[in-house]
Amino acid sequence: MVRLFGRAAGWPLALLPAGAFVLLFDGAGRAEALLFSAEWVPSLSIRLAFRLDGLSQGFALLVTGIGALLVLYAAGYLGRRPDLGRFLGFVFLFMGAMLGLVLADDLVTLAVFWELTSIASFLLIGFDHEREASRRGAIQALVITGGGGLALLAAAVLLGEGLGLRTLTEVLAAGDTIRDSALYGPLLALVLLAAFTKSAQVPFHVWLPNAMAAPTPVSAYLHSATMVKAGVYLLLRLHPAFGGTPAWETILPLFGGATLLTGAALALRQTDLKLVLAYTTVGSLGLIVLLIGIGTEAAIEAAVLYLLAHALFKGALFTLAGSIDHGAGTRDLRALGGLRRVMPATFAAALLAALSMAGMTPFLGFVAKEEVYAATLPGLAVTLVAVMGNAAMVAAAGLVALRPFLGPRPEALSKAHEGAPLLLAAPVALALCGLLAGVLSGLFHPVFSNAMASAALGRGVAIGASAMPHPGLPLLLSALTIALGAGLYLKADAVRGGLARLLGAIGWGPDLGFDQAMRGLIRASVALTARLQSGRLDRYTAVAFAVFALAMLVPLILGDALPVVPDLAGIGWLSAGPAALILVGIAVVLAARERLVAVVALGIQGLAMALLFASVGAPDLAFTQMMVETLSVVILVFVLLRLDLKPSDRRPPRYRLADGAVALAGGLGLALLILAVSETPFDARLSDFYTAMSAPLAHGRNIVNVVIVDFRGLDTLGEIAVVLAAGLAILGLLGLRAPAETALRKTRPGRGRKTAAAPLKPAGPERSS
Repeated sequence: MVRLFGRAAGWPLALLPAGAFVLLFDGAGRAEALLFSAEWVPSLSIRLAFRLDGLSQGFALLVTGIGALLVLYAAGYLGRRPDLGRFLGFVFLFMGAMLGLVLADDLVTLAVFWELTSIASFLLIGFDHEREASRRGAIQALVITGGGGLALLAAAVLLGEGLGLRTLTEVLAAGDTIRDSALYGPLLALVLLAAFTKSAQVPFHVWLPNAMAAPTPVSAYLHSATMVKAGVYLLLRLHPAFGGTPAWETILPLFGGATLLTGAALALRQTDLKLVLAYTTVGSLGLIVLLIGIGTEAAIEAAVLYLLAHALFKGALFTLAGSIDHGAGTRDLRALGGLRRVMPATFAAALLAALSMAGMTPFLGFVAKEEVYAATLPGLAVTLVAVMGNAAMVAAAGLVALRPFLGPRPEALSKAHEGAPLLLAAPVALALCGLLAGVLSGLFHPVFSNAMASAALGRGVAIGASAMPHPGLPLLLSALTIALGAGLYLKADAVRGGLARLLGAIGWGPDLGFDQAMRGLIRASVALTARLQSGRLDRYTAVAFAVFALAMLVPLILGDALPVVPDLAGIGWLSAGPAALILVGIAVVLAARERLVAVVALGIQGLAMALLFASVGAPDLAFTQMMVETLSVVILVFVLLRLDLKPSDRRPPRYRLADGAVALAGGLGLALLILAVSETPFDARLSDFYTAMSAPLAHGRNIVNVVIVDFRGLDTLGEIAVVLAAGLAILGLLGLRAPAETALRKTRPGRGRKTAAAPLKPAGPERSS
């Protein structure tokens, strides 16, 4: 589409999410849940199942509605870039992943879409991959949110295997069972880890501000309607099943309150418009988590209202920050000012969105803030945290909406200009939606708020909050919040300096801790790889055979399944001869001083086994064994002649003892396993089939050969392909060795003399690369 229409491709592309929004809007506010399910992985009881109820529908409307506006915005913002098509492709991937997440019913389906949002955000945050900040932000977001996704997958598996619950519908119907289960603690820890990493709760909040390295359309979508809301969605969704316990009502308010204060304070520390908004998003997410943790009907209603208000004003403000950067060439608050005359439409939209963010009537932000204070009033500490956090939000709203536009215009901004219509459509529409939702709250609640809160509570509710101020303590707290926020705004520079000094005195923080953890991980992996991948074939084979021996012996010993040693007195002379020959071969191998003699003597074991098979009436098996053994000995002899090895084995005695112990353990384990299998009842159906059908179906009387090349011919073909691939790889490595040795020889002094080049052996950490 971009190749065909250029930046105008945003219009037809926006029709897809806009159409989805219209389809989802039909029936908005529904009370009952619509379910869809199809087989996906039946062997693992995984279905591609979706659930559309008030909560999922509300989130899906945000994803598609704001998504359609931001597709238009992205086409205008990045319209001159040659990689616009790739960017929009990533945006649609992000949009689809988030839609799947909020609509998923099957728990594994939910986990898959959850991780898809992490992958899509990695691609979008790191879109400008030439910049180090973009690469670091993308990796940090992927590591933190991807780790939380693994926790969610573990919770899904634990719910399915431990409690037999495989869909959200089943989980919501089994709340008492979950809360009374011994698995509630581990399940709660896994769910909270997933939600806290996704919704940027302290100490996992650091990825969200660093994600601002992404292009502005990504920042707006990320903060308003997509990934950061996923953790909040999970908590709201699982509240009926997991909420109401002391752990839930303690952990969530604690982390939510800490995140609110941290995000609000750090927002005042910033000078970049996007970073100010990013940290206020951290604080807003903390407030929503705090309200979900309180868990009362009023708290859940407040959480839903604030979530909706935040999506509208934050999407508008982020897109406006991009418009300011696009028109003025900077996002630095210290360099901005006086833009109201040259960017009047941007100023008006910013003012509308900021008034909602500050909680001024008649905007939806005021309705949400009134409900927040009504929900937190029973707890003095929680109310104080909410007032402090919201006051900092008011100051941040002033910094974003007033500081760039008021005062004199610096000379450096003489060429500042208003944004194009595509850059203004999204912020104006979102800011007006925040205003209309507050003014028409009586129409807004039945369509959005009531259904979302009802689904989160597990029972029907009707929200009556409006933009009309009502005398009472919540209104008084709102006035106090605005007054404190205005004071912080007026003293913003002093507050910023004080916070900078405080953070400088503290020094360490989670962001630095992430870098330290990643460096530690790399060092540990290098050390572990150097230890395990030593380049010594003898160590590799010793470890492999030791694990092989343990895998056979440990289950037999722990499972009390050791076989009865058979009576050897009944062995006939036909079997005794090959057995004695085997013992002789072992003695020759152990006594041999030359490697070549040991390899040839090793062939005695295989030939003796062939005689043993023949002695018990299996000539076809004996013939196959003889052919394999002969070829093995011949190949080993050729290999020994080619390798530059010492003729004799000069291992120290301790290595001989260790290798001998591993060899004895492997042989003993295999012998005991065979004896244990032979004690079980023999099922002859397969043997009888091969015996009866080898001649008529495969036209062969050597049953072993027929099984290998006919009945299991594809297995044999696969084995041949593996051997061929390994041989080609070895041949390629040998081909590389000669040029490398030639180059090494040329770099040595005295290259004119004929000297043998030593094999290339990397030393130190290079070996692990």
